[in-house]
Amino acid sequence: MRFGGLSAPPFVEARVGSARVWCSGRPHGNVGDHVGDDPVVVARNRAALGASTSGGDSAGWVWLRQVHGAEVYVADAALPNSEPAPVADAVVTATRALTLAIVTADCAPLVIACDDAVGAIHAGHRGLASGVIEAAVKRLRHIGTGDVRAFLGPCIRAPRYEFGADALVDLVAQFGTVVEGRTRAGRPALDIPAAIGVVLERVGVVSFDDCGICTADDDGYFSYRRDGETGRQATIAVLP
Repeated sequence: MRFGGLSAPPFVEARVGSARVWCSGRPHGNVGDHVGDDPVVVARNRAALGASTSGGDSAGWVWLRQVHGAEVYVADAALPNSEPAPVADAVVTATRALTLAIVTADCAPLVIACDDAVGAIHAGHRGLASGVIEAAVKRLRHIGTGDVRAFLGPCIRAPRYEFGADALVDLVAQFGTVVEGRTRAGRPALDIPAAIGVVLERVGVVSFDDCGICTADDDGYFSYRRDGETGRQATIAVLP
């Protein structure tokens, strides 16, 4: 099995405070090691990300085993290849040149940074409800100083994210009516970026930039909602 196949466009790039951010897409190849792809291909795609973005060996980056929860891993060094990836859905570090990576295929990849620390968060609807963003911002403030800023990479948007009405009621109660969206067909939908905005405002993040890309609308990105079985793109963050 192999995911990808388009000509590669530029990465989405951003600055979040002093941190640098890159978001890959489907043309850069699948970097998820849990979706049935050939491990050799995944490793090659990850190595290409290292060469094209922050530099260095991507095997020395901090990768997570994401489980749609609220656990935050505090990283101070790269993990040996022989060790399993930490089970967490967010990672923060104050170590310069230590690259953080999360993988997504519709869930929201959120980067947070202050003056001297950076974090990367995998936030789907379950992680949002469980408080993964609040937990990550708290950990970031514990290891860093200064105002916290945030950047949202490519994720699914309300017009393509039909959501069960009963489950949506609970999220509206938690985050407010701003998260209650509609699909293009007029069905109930969850507005994940709006929910993220609510949380970031509650925890005092001073700025929030959104790339505005919908993974389900743009075939340059992996989308589980659009395609079912699919690969994963990466969002990469580092303090130079």
